[in-house]
Amino acid sequence: MIDLTHFNENNEAHMVDIGEKAPTKRVARASGYINMGPDAIKYIVDGSANKGDVLGIARVAGIQAAKQTGFLIPLCHPVALTHVRVDFNVDVQLARVKAVVTASTEGKTGVEMEALTGVNIALLTIYDMLKAVDKSMVISQIHLEEKTGGKSGTFTFDTSLENLNY
Repeated sequence: MIDLTHFNENNEAHMVDIGEKAPTKRVARASGYINMGPDAIKYIVDGSANKGDVLGIARVAGIQAAKQTGFLIPLCHPVALTHVRVDFNVDVQLARVKAVVTASTEGKTGVEMEALTGVNIALLTIYDMLKAVDKSMVISQIHLEEKTGGKSGTFTFDTSLENLNY
């Protein structure tokens, strides 16, 4: 059985002690999609949403979210991020946007949660800005694509799993 690090010897939740760990360069990349109708994707492509630049605002929201992860998720450590990047891939034909967030630090704990939080909030921001046009948007397939650094080493998502219908 795998020992879950967020539980102590009494099976009680606790914040992991990272005091003795050596700082290393850590990078994580996560992604996810928001699918929408053709009217909503048109607002993104045309830049004509009444609330402003949808992807620009979602980019800032994703960065802010990554920076706040330690305050949002109870057992996450606050991490001094050295960089957060938010990219979007707009697919007009499929009427969807892929958000990709890359978070970096030089520290004692990883940044997977920061990248995942950034993706979630970037996509939720797109939903918020376009919900007047399309309330049926679907956010899906949020996952860690890759992480490097730290004791557990490198992880790369098996892309054959990306299109499974969970």
